[in-house]
Amino acid sequence: MGTIIPHRGLVVSCQALEDEPLHGSHHMAAMARAAKMGGAVAIRANGEDDISAIKKAVNLPIIGIKKKDYANYDIYITPTVADAVTVHEAGADIVAIDGTKRARPDKQTLAETIAELHRHEVTVMTDVSTFEEGVHAATCGADYVATTLSGYTPYSPQQQEPDLALVSKLAEELAVPVVAEGRIRSPQQAVAALDAGAHFVVVGGAITRPQEITARYADAIRGINVPG
Repeated sequence: MGTIIPHRGLVVSCQALEDEPLHGSHHMAAMARAAKMGGAVAIRANGEDDISAIKKAVNLPIIGIKKKDYANYDIYITPTVADAVTVHEAGADIVAIDGTKRARPDKQTLAETIAELHRHEVTVMTDVSTFEEGVHAATCGADYVATTLSGYTPYSPQQQEPDLALVSKLAEELAVPVVAEGRIRSPQQAVAALDAGAHFVVVGGAITRPQEITARYADAIRGINVPG
């Protein structure tokens, strides 16, 4: 369906869950405006309310998701076709969905999900956790393949750093754009992900979650002061 987000661009994920101080569409719209001022080329956002508010606040493409728990299912990012359609209708230019091998609550396969979303003229990003899932997602028709879930499934590599090896391997294999997302905490890591072959990078907590940023400083200071 064509590339919406510029090559080597920075996408900022503006999200805050209910238990976080910045939860609320007003805060996320302001965060999106700040991200645009800083040079972001697109925004990733969660839920219809935030997507709609951000759409009104900035004229940037939005990657929309809907985080939703379904009993007895592990997937959490836009789990069903219906969830994805509501995200699209809220104003998302791209809808990101779980692209792993795990079962979906609406019983659709990944291929069926993508095909149905394409019938709704939805551009689809699949969040995957392994190389095999990325290849499968591309085969199923995904418009973008993102490394978002590497380290967040029990069978994917568990590491503290971005999975640049996965980015590189997918970029070499796939014809569709590969997106680097997950644990990118510094400008240097973002550049490394682009150099590994990512079409663009998505950065979230390192920019938009002040409690996480503060904790990294506080933990480092505590570490310096630990007797040893």
